Amino acid sequence: MKLRVRIYSIILIACTLAGAFVYARSEQNVFEDHSLFTKEKTTVRLWYTDDSLTPYLQSKAVAFSESSKSVRVEPVLVSGLEYLEAINKASVDDDNYPDLYITTNDSLEKAYLAGLAMEIDSGEDYLDEEMFPLAAVNSVKYRNKYIAYPFYFETSSLIYNKTYLEDMAKERVQSEMDAAEGEAAQAEADNASSEGSSAETTDEAATESTIAQEVIDEVVSESLPLTISDILGFAQSYNAPEQVEAVFKWDVTDIFYNYFFVGNYMNVGGSAGDDVSKIDIYNTDTISCMKIYQQLNQFFAIDAKEIDYDTITKDFIDGKIVFTVATTDILAKINQAKAAGECDFEFAVADMPGLTGDFGTRTMSVTQCIVVNGFSRNYSAANLFARYLCNDNSGDIYNMAGKVAAHYGVKYGDKNLNTFVDVYNDSVPMPKTIETSNLWMELEIAFTKIWNGEDANSTLKQVSERIMTQVTGENYEVETLPDPVNVDITDGLSEDSD
Repeated sequence: MKLRVRIYSIILIACTLAGAFVYARSEQNVFEDHSLFTKEKTTVRLWYTDDSLTPYLQSKAVAFSESSKSVRVEPVLVSGLEYLEAINKASVDDDNYPDLYITTNDSLEKAYLAGLAMEIDSGEDYLDEEMFPLAAVNSVKYRNKYIAYPFYFETSSLIYNKTYLEDMAKERVQSEMDAAEGEAAQAEADNASSEGSSAETTDEAATESTIAQEVIDEVVSESLPLTISDILGFAQSYNAPEQVEAVFKWDVTDIFYNYFFVGNYMNVGGSAGDDVSKIDIYNTDTISCMKIYQQLNQFFAIDAKEIDYDTITKDFIDGKIVFTVATTDILAKINQAKAAGECDFEFAVADMPGLTGDFGTRTMSVTQCIVVNGFSRNYSAANLFARYLCNDNSGDIYNMAGKVAAHYGVKYGDKNLNTFVDVYNDSVPMPKTIETSNLWMELEIAFTKIWNGEDANSTLKQVSERIMTQVTGENYEVETLPDPVNVDITDGLSEDSD
């Protein structure tokens, strides 16, 4: 027994000495190797193509990475040329593929069919219409699945020179006040005469009464056009300042600023723009709307060969135009002009007016989406960061990148941006169907032809037949519709309308 105890004791002492020796030799290296104590973070890569997003995305990536114990985000700016092809190649051949990427909603079908987009986590619950405008929800919906997150958007609406309308309101209110004072003075004089007393007259100059801003705002609000017909009526009665060259002018060469004429009646792919069985381009209502569009050429002489969006934007900021149709970028251009001392006017955004009392409008919108790559091995982490961006209500996306978020509740500090969000809510998202990808080019050509006098009925019929030929894969012809009764956009205006 004693011998066995001695042997065990010797072995134990030897192991202890050996352990102490190893510990002494490696003590410093053990404590310098932090991987033994902390788990390395998962890297989530986000690809994007718009450099104006860089400051915003880098800021949010740092904030998210600092708040997360397990995920770091790496934004990567890449070329927009053959973007989806580059994503596909990287996903197949390269370990540095994107887990997330930003792309327009009209490319989602192509991305999904290529395996580059996957259904987001609990999309139906997350994309609540109390948080996201309807257009945002529809923009990321494909075959009853939500395959991306709506990030930010672009759409168009009516913009007006607020200074001009306020000046007009002041003149109108002052004129009414002067008339009321004149009537009161006449009544007082008549009363004094009937009583046999003499009225004293003075040579004091009348001073202009102070008009409350609330009254001015109310008159401006009442003056805003509810229809394009109202703009014609406005032009008829408006005593324009000398520098005004046009009451209403917009880029008639770009479908993005023209689509509102037919947006309420043209159906391309249904509400989500993903169903080729729901295409209705050529119908009685779209023909009527295009006839109204054509009529406007005689009232607003806009030469399609001589104008573009940038030229009209500059003229509008310079006070040469009262009303125009513009996208959200115009607000930043206005602020830049003011900062440079090149603009003394105030401007505001209004809802897009209808065409007439019978025909409404809907603008087009394009939504930039955050897509979770179908090849990503970091599905949960990618969804978390996408939602982190979509939950950002700070207003940084506009202040740092000039973009308007595709969700409600953002603190912009500018009600004009909130008006754009409201217009976006009712807008028509660009469709996702690959077969209709060239519709916008076809419509742009058609609008130009109709503006310059070609027949609206036959022109729309040709567009419809070309698109449906692409969709069906065979020659498609449609029966010619009878011309609808002409809608006169000048109905209700006096005969001396310009």
